[in-house]
Amino acid sequence: MQLKRVLALLLLALAVGAYAQQRLSIATGGTGGVYYPLGGGYAQIINEQLPGFSATVEVTGASVENVGLVSRGDSDIGLALADTVLMAFKGTGRFGPGGELPRLPNLRAIGISHHNAVHIITLDGSGINSLTDLRGRRVSVGSPGSGTEVSARTILEANGITFGDFSVHRLSVSETADALRDGVIDAGFWSGGVPTGAVLSLAEVAQIRLVPISAEELERASAADPTFIPYSFPAGAYRGIAETTSIATPNLIIVAAEMPEELAYQFTRALFENIHVVRAIHSAAYETVPELALNSPIPLHPGAIRYFEAIGLSVPDHLRGE
Repeated sequence: MQLKRVLALLLLALAVGAYAQQRLSIATGGTGGVYYPLGGGYAQIINEQLPGFSATVEVTGASVENVGLVSRGDSDIGLALADTVLMAFKGTGRFGPGGELPRLPNLRAIGISHHNAVHIITLDGSGINSLTDLRGRRVSVGSPGSGTEVSARTILEANGITFGDFSVHRLSVSETADALRDGVIDAGFWSGGVPTGAVLSLAEVAQIRLVPISAEELERASAADPTFIPYSFPAGAYRGIAETTSIATPNLIIVAAEMPEELAYQFTRALFENIHVVRAIHSAAYETVPELALNSPIPLHPGAIRYFEAIGLSVPDHLRGE
């Protein structure tokens, strides 16, 4: 088995010249979020485990930008929220007919990296205790083109609130934390892993609160987006916060269908067999396990399927694109 793996890696290295580039680009997000450190871990694994390839981590606007980068081949690997990926793959919402972005049917999943919890962050004393309290206030809905913005719009509109009901700010998670600290905004959305560094830092200098999302609000949001799942922030996830009910969305590790099967297989194998590298960087990677890949809302790449079947997982037909 070890000899077969060595031979496969040698063949992959020899095939590098036939692939578009030896340097792989990993599309992540802002430096204050979770995608960026996870991408750094993936790059380290590629650099150490895939002969002939090296990887670089790209700072991006996150999910919406990343699906385009991967689909066009401007990035080779990306992280993106499942709702954004599903819309891009199917050509709904902002993608395809009636939207400002094209449908991206060539997206494929490697697996699920972790789950993003929807943070609605405010400061103690703001008077914002529910979604309806956002009306008339100054609210960041995430950076332009981000999955956070997509999730915020879906959750709010499903519950009868539009972006026209408040003063909209489009800020990254780091900018949102700074704006809350400085009193520029009253609340900010962030969809990310727990804990997120920028929110941790804000909680050290200000008394933050997380606005809860009720079971009824979750039910309405889930009807609009079936990728949403219930989530509760544990007490103490950030300094001073109590257990808070919210919503979570899986994050997908995506590639293009055009990625060679051998490269996708070797990346998938190296990732899951060396996931301790990423876990040492960020605890969100403890959710990166092969079994979760079967919850992908879009088809898996054939190279990933090959790895999952090799370790005994049964991949259903709908994840094969059949």
